[in-house]
Amino acid sequence: MTGSHELRRRDIYLNKLIAFQDTEPVKVITGIRSCGKSSLLKLMVQHLQDSGILPEQIIEIDFESFDFRGMDADDIWRYVKEHAPSGKRMYLFLDEPQKTEAWENAVNAFRADFDCDIYVTGSNSCLLSSEYSTYLSGRCVEIKMLPLSFREFLDFHGLELRETPNAFGGLRKQVCDPSGVQYELREAFDAYMRLGGMPGIADVGLDQEKALSLLEGIYSTVVLRDILEREKRRGQKQITDPLLLRKIILCLAGNIGSGVSIASIANTRATEGPAGKRKGSPSAHTVQAYVDALLESCFFYETRRFDIRGRAYLRTLGKYYIADIGIRNYLLGFCDCDRGHAVENVVYFELLRRGYDVAIGKIGSAEVDFIATNADEKKYIQVTEHMLGEDVRRRELAPLQSIRDNYEKMVLSLKPGLDASYDGIKSLSLTDWLLS
Repeated sequence: MTGSHELRRRDIYLNKLIAFQDTEPVKVITGIRSCGKSSLLKLMVQHLQDSGILPEQIIEIDFESFDFRGMDADDIWRYVKEHAPSGKRMYLFLDEPQKTEAWENAVNAFRADFDCDIYVTGSNSCLLSSEYSTYLSGRCVEIKMLPLSFREFLDFHGLELRETPNAFGGLRKQVCDPSGVQYELREAFDAYMRLGGMPGIADVGLDQEKALSLLEGIYSTVVLRDILEREKRRGQKQITDPLLLRKIILCLAGNIGSGVSIASIANTRATEGPAGKRKGSPSAHTVQAYVDALLESCFFYETRRFDIRGRAYLRTLGKYYIADIGIRNYLLGFCDCDRGHAVENVVYFELLRRGYDVAIGKIGSAEVDFIATNADEKKYIQVTEHMLGEDVRRRELAPLQSIRDNYEKMVLSLKPGLDASYDGIKSLSLTDWLLS
């Protein structure tokens, strides 16, 4: 089970880019650092070349490279002008430009001065939502990139899914590595739950120690480069305490899938002074600024609660989910005691990948884990480790049974038992659903 440095396809995102090729909007790819945005640009370049675009029509600028360090917007514009093809359309790829002062001015100038198709990546959701969109006034499209899905994880690690008949007349799923060794599907899922979906892990195989070292590097880069350094560049003084930032990260990581208020974080995050003296708890305003920075860096995602009967979003107790479960394991250690919330975290991001808007459902005093909606459908989803006991079944089914509309309702679990449905509520294997 080892990986290599070959460029692996991620069609779910590549196809979105291809769909917007040669259209006016700037294509902006956002997502947590190291989730594969730079590789996606390379895949798009490869697609262009395969479809007949000449190499001189393609200009790639990686702002992490020393070659472009210290450049300002004017320097970037001059560089592009010098390399622009004569009489042909230019395809311009800007990888992580946000460190460059006023880079968005250069992009606006490219749009005005050249016949070009522009692609930009950024490890920051604010790249589009506030900072950037004001300059482009809606002339951009965002593609939100996430770490690997379970199916992508199998593919990246060279694990082939195989189905064989089982004793009950159904199909039994197994995975087979490149050397022919077979594993139970659950073993592969457990590896996904431990190591997470950062694409770079495929380069070290399923070696837990090496994977944790890689995750440590990603975590440090996100915190230091994308949060602390970015605040310095903005000239803001809000996010200045690395210790407080780490404590808030640990608090959110330890409470994924649980209702958390900013006030409760503030009350429990008292910091230590330089000589070990206890300082007061940070203000709710300060904690909110730190949480906002974590959301902007795509490190955590926030989901609101929706009152199903009242048909309105609630302002209280949203939930936070971490972009990669492997990073959570690096921060908190491996622990099966919180597996239910970890599995819920995986389902949340799979729903986002599939294009759903996701909310937490409240119905009376009960809660539905997820309401997933898109333009065509709505689903109510409960997530649990198993459906094997009467008490568990009653607990998971009751909120769904109390919803009076006719939208699809389902329970996803690792051990669904033999019943395929309960009063019209589907009971599905989580791994089957992830691979469907």
